[in-house]
Amino acid sequence: MKTNKNSYVWIGMWITLLAVNVRGAEPTEYRRLSVNEYREKMKAGWIGQLAGVSWGAPTEFKYRSQIMPDGIMPKWLPCMINDAFVQDDLYVEMTFLRSMEQYGLDVSIRQAGIDFANSGYGLWCANAAGRNNLRKGIAPPDSSHPKFNKCPNDIDYQIEADYSGLIAPGLPNVAIAMGEKFGRLMNYGDGMYAGQLMGAMYAEAFFEKGIIKVIEAGLKAIPAESQHAEMVRDVLKWSKECPTWEECWKRCEEKYRKNPEYQKASNGDIDCKINGAYVLLGLLYGKGDLDLTIQIACRGGQDSDCNPSSAGGVLFTTLGFSKLPERFTKELNEKTVFSHTAYNVPGLLDVCEKLVRQAIVKEGGRIEKNAKGEEIFVIPVKPAKPSKLELSWAPGPIAESKFTEAEMAQIIVPGSAKALKIALDKVAPGWSIANCGAEMEPGLRDEELGRKNILITHPLDKDTPCVLSRMADIPAGKKTTIKLTVGHHAGGDWDLVVRGDAQELLRKTVGETTTTNGWLNVSVDLSAYRGKRIFLELCNQPSGDWCWEGGYWARISIETE
Repeated sequence: MKTNKNSYVWIGMWITLLAVNVRGAEPTEYRRLSVNEYREKMKAGWIGQLAGVSWGAPTEFKYRSQIMPDGIMPKWLPCMINDAFVQDDLYVEMTFLRSMEQYGLDVSIRQAGIDFANSGYGLWCANAAGRNNLRKGIAPPDSSHPKFNKCPNDIDYQIEADYSGLIAPGLPNVAIAMGEKFGRLMNYGDGMYAGQLMGAMYAEAFFEKGIIKVIEAGLKAIPAESQHAEMVRDVLKWSKECPTWEECWKRCEEKYRKNPEYQKASNGDIDCKINGAYVLLGLLYGKGDLDLTIQIACRGGQDSDCNPSSAGGVLFTTLGFSKLPERFTKELNEKTVFSHTAYNVPGLLDVCEKLVRQAIVKEGGRIEKNAKGEEIFVIPVKPAKPSKLELSWAPGPIAESKFTEAEMAQIIVPGSAKALKIALDKVAPGWSIANCGAEMEPGLRDEELGRKNILITHPLDKDTPCVLSRMADIPAGKKTTIKLTVGHHAGGDWDLVVRGDAQELLRKTVGETTTTNGWLNVSVDLSAYRGKRIFLELCNQPSGDWCWEGGYWARISIETE
């Protein structure tokens, strides 16, 4: 066959390119995890959090810069596991899961900020500062910037980042990305890295039981030059030098609690580095013992319910639910809904599986079936790519990020006049609300005392009732009544006062002795106002003892016979 010179040149170029590609290509490595095993370990991770926070809750912040004395740690009782359903470090992270469930894994940081701004639970520290900024229109990432947030290195995202690893088995970059999205709502620099470290440890715990390797995998996920990474390296090193966790604790105290260089932009008791160190102490000195791990993380002090929750979550993940002792599982009420969320335990597991499927495919993995027909996650092994280095005490420029008018219209602060009016319109259209106090989280509840769509109100103060009001035209020649179904909190009571044109028509206590199953039906005759237009008022009046004075409104209707 005859060929010309140019043909040889082209053949040579293709051979060279092929050789370069072969030499430059890195072999793709995969890890495999059955869906059943994933759910086993993911569920165990949640149980570890529940156990740790419940066990440590009675001790929270009672021991500051001191080790909790031996013997003070509460005794674990299996029923305590259910105390976790009202804990903030669990329901806050479920807000993030809910955003992704509704909008997908790639939900925007701005939508995540809107959802967080709309949360109705109480918050503190960096969480509170970040949410307040969002509600004022300061959009992420600026909501956590030290210019607007004075506690960027607080523990907040560290205690809320567990979800990010539980939906990212073997995928540290997914946990890192979650930090850049949800951690940025309230934390900056070390405060965000603390959560990314935690998420990456969980991600590795699906495949690795050795705690040092789990911690080292987390360390690779945060900037090596950060103080938080320095803390992790120190604790790993000191744990090899110190025979007891108490001795290692003292070294952590001297450097990361007392040295001003490591308290810059920090809020003392809840600084992420010192509390993060206690999580690591529990994991390293607990040596795989579930009880001891939680106890050490708790006895370190400071945020002594959140720290054992994190340590317990990581360690429990390495084992899987079926391998957990019954004392942590036998009395778990899986039907209980976590406070301020849409999830009970089965619902939580399902949403995590839904999201992990998206994460694996997005990262270049796939879902296969084995010979038995079981689904298998095929997960690519990729090196962690940490976020860029930021210093909370010397921050970079702000992003000048503001919510638009349309975005601000989506933010309905629970308890605000806007939110209360929307809630009232769903129960009693045409009525107005005034002087509603913030206690007992007023607004619309999906269910209370066995009834659906309940409006909760609360007096403004001990002397000022919350008032629902409207103008009403009373037909002539017909009997008209206002019919109410009202209830009360199990721990309190209140006085229902009905007024027409400022005249008191009814006053009745709504409490344990006047209700059936917490509810009271009331009918007030308005026949005296036939043919008139009157001003009606329904008052949630304090009863006098100022204890759980919230008014529950299931029915408000004006009916003519």
